[in-house]
Amino acid sequence: MEGMIVGTLRVRLLLRQSRTLKDKRQVVKSIKDKLQNSFNVSVAEIEALDNCQQAILGLAMVSNESHHVKTMLGQIVEALRIHPVAELVDQEIEIF
Repeated sequence: MEGMIVGTLRVRLLLRQSRTLKDKRQVVKSIKDKLQNSFNVSVAEIEALDNCQQAILGLAMVSNESHHVKTMLGQIVEALRIHPVAELVDQEIEIF
């Protein structure tokens, strides 16, 4: 028995087409909603809040199996890699 496993993912996204913070908010909200609905994770914008071309998101997931958390966070990274508007620049995954 593994107990409670917490996985976190920090991603840095480049939003080249965003010219204003309003543009950025629309893109970030769309990404957050899609990730929450598709992967059942918690998502928040955590840094670079005033930068209209950069979004840094923090995601968290809880499970009883580390393999499940690693797999799901990997799938999220892949989904962000192919996003049509946001370019994935960097990611960090941690499992606790």
